[in-house]
Amino acid sequence: MQQNRIRWYVAYPLSYRQLEEMMQERGVFVDHSSINRWAMRFLPLLEKIFRQHKRPVGRSWRMDETYIKVKGAWKYLYRAVDKEGKTVDFLLTAKRDKAAAMRFFAQALRDNDVPEKVTIDKSGANKAAIDQIIDDKKIPIAVRQVKYLNNIVEQDHRVVKRITKPMLGFQSFRSAKNVLADIELMHTIRKNQLNLKGSDALSFAEQFYALAGKIRSA
Repeated sequence: MQQNRIRWYVAYPLSYRQLEEMMQERGVFVDHSSINRWAMRFLPLLEKIFRQHKRPVGRSWRMDETYIKVKGAWKYLYRAVDKEGKTVDFLLTAKRDKAAAMRFFAQALRDNDVPEKVTIDKSGANKAAIDQIIDDKKIPIAVRQVKYLNNIVEQDHRVVKRITKPMLGFQSFRSAKNVLADIELMHTIRKNQLNLKGSDALSFAEQFYALAGKIRSA
């Protein structure tokens, strides 16, 4: 039941208080603050396991960032998808600058194969960051700054926004980081990117429970 509450929270546009009301309708009385504590404990473990079982992505990436409100201030969620719309990676940062973009690209390159091409918008910080990484790592990546080619990642932002809107902002950076990571995780599972034995024959919910089962056996 605990896993179900957490899955609902990161998979659908719901607040903790709405989950509390839903559980009460089913005869289960649990405070919304308890659901929050479960989420903060469980979600980082789930993301860590998922990264070990994520299918490879394509080698043409589209990268962009979107805004997320934390304690009344805007923070920045860096995201990338491949040309088929599969999730490459994501990273929440406090600032939108070269250093933040470099952290994102370094993480994406660590967990995925080196891309042949990366498409970004006209941001000078993003261009400077990936140029620096290309120079430092001596890797051949073609960088394109063509805004219309980034439509696919901009459209993909909408899924995250739809889930986070009812949350009315996050109260801490840690909370935002954990919850956003698993909103991305659930979105990625929907894209059939979970690589577990037999996962192709499982429903979306069954894939989540199969992944959660890996935490207990880890």
